[in-house]
Amino acid sequence: MQKISAVIMGGGRGSRLFPLTHERAKPAVGFAGKYRLIDIPISNCINSGIKRIFVLTQFLSASLHRHIMQTYQFDTFTDGFVEILAAEQTLKGEQWFQGTADAVRATLNHTTYYQYEQMLILSGDHLYRMNYKELIKFHRENNADITIPVYPVRRSEASQFGLLKADESGMIQEFVEKPDDPETIEHFAAPENFMKSLGLIYDSERYLASMGIYVFEPNILVDALSDMSKTDFGKDVIPSAIKRYKVMAYPFGDYWMDIGTIGAYFDANISLVKLESQFRLYAPNWPIYTRTRSLPPARVIQSEIGDSLLVEGSDIVGAKIVDSIVGIRSNIRDGSCLSEVIMLGADFFDNEDVVSYNKTPKKTLPPVGIGKNCIIERAIIDKNARIGDDVIIHANPAAEDFEGENYWIKDGITIIPRGAVIPAGTIIKH
Repeated sequence: MQKISAVIMGGGRGSRLFPLTHERAKPAVGFAGKYRLIDIPISNCINSGIKRIFVLTQFLSASLHRHIMQTYQFDTFTDGFVEILAAEQTLKGEQWFQGTADAVRATLNHTTYYQYEQMLILSGDHLYRMNYKELIKFHRENNADITIPVYPVRRSEASQFGLLKADESGMIQEFVEKPDDPETIEHFAAPENFMKSLGLIYDSERYLASMGIYVFEPNILVDALSDMSKTDFGKDVIPSAIKRYKVMAYPFGDYWMDIGTIGAYFDANISLVKLESQFRLYAPNWPIYTRTRSLPPARVIQSEIGDSLLVEGSDIVGAKIVDSIVGIRSNIRDGSCLSEVIMLGADFFDNEDVVSYNKTPKKTLPPVGIGKNCIIERAIIDKNARIGDDVIIHANPAAEDFEGENYWIKDGITIIPRGAVIPAGTIIKH
């Protein structure tokens, strides 16, 4: 694994996760109150023995850069690194990355500087644990040119992914990116033998979806990217490659989720507090790494907490919290009730002297966090938000998308954006 190079896509505009991506790239969005989405693939790499990692970025990348530089620093006795490669103007071109394949092609002079046996290309916004050793072993044993991990999805989800058909040996015969035609989708129903290889009962309503992970042989990668018109792996490179190379499907039967929408992001976070959560943060042999902070333990006083995650540095006094995530340095004050709320926390404690994100004079601002006697349900509260006393926030799961003053409704969830101020007494109900 020492000669495997991993390339992680730093994400584009992330419009489906807006407003969480209003000031940051999608992989820099907070997760589980203390992590960033980018921590998932980087941790998978480190735990798999891959320590030559490149992260390709271009859009609102400052927060992502800062997090990576503060978090992933190998010592001088470790032959490894996490290197950030931002889009750059060159003598050959001045455009930004035009897609996933174009990003990898534009940075080949950097990523291929070190000798490598295979290149692993990963997405920066998926939630899963995968031992890439097993993936690389599968790739080598099958003498594959390209290997694509695949995951069985249901009919209702099929149009959101690249779908494929594979023969009995696992060799991919057909590939289509995000089809919306019902007949086309039906054509890509998962074969019974493939379902059994995952230990799953055969279900005709399952379809094989590409996980957006690719293993390439060095010469195949360069050749597949030689056509400058092919800018995206799913839309262009892979459909063309299956006609020319040996492209194998690697069956993956563990938990996996593409966190591409507000609804998916909300469900992935809230599911972590459930007793039977499919994805468990508590995996001592496969940790998720993130930035280490010297913060005090969470303080809980005269409060009622049920099925929730509390992150260090948070301060909860006289509150009732259920099915929620209370992020780093969060403040929840007396009499407030939270249900299905994701708080991403704060970059500073409430009493720290920092420059406000708002033009409102600091003396008139509510304190950082949630004030007294608030009722908040089905909401995502981004970092450094200030919610005054007696605020009510609730969105019906069937509510239509809506943009209000300092808040959004998306997928039936209320989002309070980064640094927003919600004055005391505000009622947000849809």
